[in-house]
Amino acid sequence: MPPAQPHSLQAHNCLLRPRCLRSLSLSALAASLVALAIPGSAWAQDLTRPLPDQPMSVPPAPPPATNANEVPVAFAADKVEYAQNSQDVTATGNVVLRRDDQSVRADTVTWNQQSGQIVATGNVRLVDENGNQLFTDRVELTDELKTGAMENLLIALRQGGRLAAVQGRRIENGKVILNKAAYTGCAVEDNDGCPKTPSWRVTANQVVYDEAAERITFKNARLELFDLVKLPLPGLRISTSGGSVGGFLVPDFRVSPSNGIEVSDSYYWQIAKNRDLTGTLYAYSKVAPMVSGQYRALTSKGAYQITGYATSSSRIPISGGTGASDRSFRGYVFANGRFQLDPNWSVTTSIRRASDRTFLRRYDISRDDRLRSMVDVERIDPNSYLSISGWATQTLRRGVDQGQVPLALPLLDYRRRFDDPVLGGKFETQVNTLAISRSDGQDTQRAFAKAQWSLRKLTGMGQEVTLTGLARGDVYHSSDNDLTLTDLYRGQAGWKTRGIATAAVDVRWPLVGSVFGGTQVLTPRVQLVATPKTANLSIPNEDARAIDLEDSNLFALNRFPGYDRIEDGVRFTYGVDWQFERPRWRVKANVGQSVRLSNRESILPDGTGLSNKTSDIVGRTEVRYRDWITVTHRYRVDKDSFAVRRNEIDATVGNSRTYAEIGYTKLNRDIDEVEDLRDREELRFAGRAAFLNYWSLFGSAVVNLTDRSEDPTYGSDGFQPLRTRIGAAYEDDCLQVSLTWRRDYQATGDARKGNSFQLGFALKNIGFK
Repeated sequence: MPPAQPHSLQAHNCLLRPRCLRSLSLSALAASLVALAIPGSAWAQDLTRPLPDQPMSVPPAPPPATNANEVPVAFAADKVEYAQNSQDVTATGNVVLRRDDQSVRADTVTWNQQSGQIVATGNVRLVDENGNQLFTDRVELTDELKTGAMENLLIALRQGGRLAAVQGRRIENGKVILNKAAYTGCAVEDNDGCPKTPSWRVTANQVVYDEAAERITFKNARLELFDLVKLPLPGLRISTSGGSVGGFLVPDFRVSPSNGIEVSDSYYWQIAKNRDLTGTLYAYSKVAPMVSGQYRALTSKGAYQITGYATSSSRIPISGGTGASDRSFRGYVFANGRFQLDPNWSVTTSIRRASDRTFLRRYDISRDDRLRSMVDVERIDPNSYLSISGWATQTLRRGVDQGQVPLALPLLDYRRRFDDPVLGGKFETQVNTLAISRSDGQDTQRAFAKAQWSLRKLTGMGQEVTLTGLARGDVYHSSDNDLTLTDLYRGQAGWKTRGIATAAVDVRWPLVGSVFGGTQVLTPRVQLVATPKTANLSIPNEDARAIDLEDSNLFALNRFPGYDRIEDGVRFTYGVDWQFERPRWRVKANVGQSVRLSNRESILPDGTGLSNKTSDIVGRTEVRYRDWITVTHRYRVDKDSFAVRRNEIDATVGNSRTYAEIGYTKLNRDIDEVEDLRDREELRFAGRAAFLNYWSLFGSAVVNLTDRSEDPTYGSDGFQPLRTRIGAAYEDDCLQVSLTWRRDYQATGDARKGNSFQLGFALKNIGFK
């Protein structure tokens, strides 16, 4: 192995290359914190020392041990000399020592038989049993190949990161003490192989390397950013194995109109390799402090986590009144987990609960307007599925009565699939029960049993024909029906039964050919579905409310989303799917329409696209060019006026560094009597623009375009920004700094509207953020 070039010479040679340019960058964080710089002495550590890329030659296997407690050392060298007077054995030229999974390579190794001292000099490379590499000019070794005194050393950790020091020595307990040390998790070479200054490094007067515990502890550590900013890092520890290490994390800074200036810091405690705990303290300039904790655990059966927030503050009513309530406890708990009890049985659970409706929004924890808690016990095998579950929801929406929010417990669903031995095809049975209760509303209990047979055949001309037969029997019981505000959802109180039968035939005919230098598949499709008249309005509607015709349910046997409503009568549905592919391009499109063949009055509200005998026209188009452009368009067109009743566009342009995402939704359904189907119009935008290698600008916005003519209850004037966000970020291989401005335009109780600022800072490859 040729000796490595001195760093100064290699850097000089590299800088002579035309493509090797050295530059110094200054992040926004460095500019804001430069006043905190702490002067320090010059350091001689060389973190950019090039590492050899040649594999280490392997010496022959060591001789067998003569003692059970001894592990022999094998070695190979170009030349071995013995000095009888000094009793020194000197090996020179590509010397390699090996003991178990440890190895040492050096230019020269001297062993004094009398003292037992082993000294390796010249381009020393030591690899321990964990794959960490040590490079030094001179090192003293024990007979177990453990390091003693070292000079001018560099440790390259297997999990990434480098640690350099002027001197090092091993003490009696086996730990290695390094003096005047520096560590970085950054790359020290650019894409052209030229040395570069790391974005950050940690310097310390002394570093303790505990090989047994796989820990490195820094004493009097300082964080240096771009060689300009120096900040103290008390108690810093990192892991050499890539695992977690306990300690304080990097603080977060934020400014919000509700809480003022916010500073938060977390302490991470790794209780065991499968359990940890993180505690966080939040301090605010306008309100009382808040604490949070997160406990996580991985067991032999699964994993779970528990997160909680707690504080004491007064809150403004969600209606936005001027009066504030008395100071009281406020908090939030979120816990979830999944356990695989055996190959078939599993348990999934989630709990989310807040003390009040504005806590999450005020402290910017979540913007969800519903908190769902659930437990689900499942059994799955190749032919059957069983689920026993329960669901509870806490509403955070203004104007919604919690007493009207349902509790679904229990919900049981069992399905089993059989091969049909007579006609062929598949036969599936299902049993389902559900109990819904409300403290101030309607209670409903439901049970049904269903059997469905399906047969799929291919004809000689390539048509795909699917035959389906379905039979179902329902039993319902409901009470307090008059407490449901929408008449269509109530049903009739007491016990009700219903029988359902459906027959369907579905035919597809894929036609494959070439066009425009690519391949196309044109698939006409027709479907005939027949269902006898069904007693729908006497049955409560709990799960089939938000009905709307779209491309995803055009060919469904029942276009209601749940079980409580059935689309009866005879209908004929037709459409066509088209797919085109050529290098770099892919286009998928479908369009279709449905016609009811009976004159029976429909229970579907006007505006859903299904209420008339002939439905509206629905379709979807997706265009994709490589990974650069993706455009998806969903639409519904009125069959008479050709007005666009549903118009959704989602477009993404760009790559992972520079991109733009645009989303537009307009629902023009003219439905007034059903609150779940109001008109909406919304514009969404998000994007990022990268420049100068490591810098980027990013932003996003959500704008409500619904006006009073579309929904008088919403209170929008046709252009109502909901949230906007703009920021700048610096991100390289080991450092991330960002500054974000966000504006909220709507106040909800004590979650005030206004401007918020957040400073993000992360050191990669060091184990904390």
